[in-house]
Amino acid sequence: MRIAFVLDPLDSLHACKDSSVAMMRAAQAAGHAVWGVEQPAIHWSTAHGVCAVAAHLEMLADDRQWFAERLRHVVALRDFDVVVMRKDPPFDIEYVATTWLLERAESEGARVFNRPRALRDHSEKFAVTEFPQFSVPALVSREAAHLHAFVGAQRDAILKPLDGMGGSGVFRVREDDPNRNVIVETLTENGRRTIMAQRFIPEISAGDKRILIVGGEVAPYCLARIPKPGETRGNLAAGGTGVARELTARDREIAGALAPVLAGRGLLLAGIDVIGDWLTEINVTSPTCMVEIRRQTGFDVAAMFVAALERACSLPG
Repeated sequence: MRIAFVLDPLDSLHACKDSSVAMMRAAQAAGHAVWGVEQPAIHWSTAHGVCAVAAHLEMLADDRQWFAERLRHVVALRDFDVVVMRKDPPFDIEYVATTWLLERAESEGARVFNRPRALRDHSEKFAVTEFPQFSVPALVSREAAHLHAFVGAQRDAILKPLDGMGGSGVFRVREDDPNRNVIVETLTENGRRTIMAQRFIPEISAGDKRILIVGGEVAPYCLARIPKPGETRGNLAAGGTGVARELTARDREIAGALAPVLAGRGLLLAGIDVIGDWLTEINVTSPTCMVEIRRQTGFDVAAMFVAALERACSLPG
């Protein structure tokens, strides 16, 4: 297959830990041709439909120089066997515009995963509201009075923006926190921005578990991201330490319930976050942790993804 990966700039990816690079290496190892496409390069015209400047990449083993570009030209996205959307947030208007373009490419015959409409309709933070049986008490609002009442009722809460990633903008707020007012004002931009509040889960000290769901199947290992001392965020981008673990019975219960739902919406790859026994987020834009899981357990989630991609592309359009 000819596989196009929509990515952040290639020189910004760190092969030693980047799941997109792991997926491209797994695709090449399986005999597929790998192409890289950067978000600004995707465009549409009445004459040619949705096209992009695409680079044919040879994946290399050296993490410092992990690719060699063999060819670069404009390609209609429908001419690839599959397009894999791996652009990181922010989920801003440019991200939304890219999903419009990819959805138009689908109408022209392209196969795209994760499906652009599913990406656009699936808020990674808000999505947990669909599964209250697995979630702690939560609130989504931009009204300060609602947020303060929630913090008062729960006594210890996490407040976060709906469009963040990597732990950015996440605050732990206790009932007696002297900075509570300014935190709420800052996150909501004085009532102009909707945010999420969730009851604080003390089990974060044991790690924020990233569980990967691929093609409706649950990977057998998760990566527990353990906060550094004095920190409540386990995100690797916030300095957390990743420790691979086998799934618990509760992890399997949650992931097993979500897997067919997400797969049925065209979300071939999702990464759910579980703290203790509770679901906190459902990541679908560019889930990570594949490299760390393979390094520590030998299980290759990237190869699992490529196999799921092959199965999906063998089905009728």
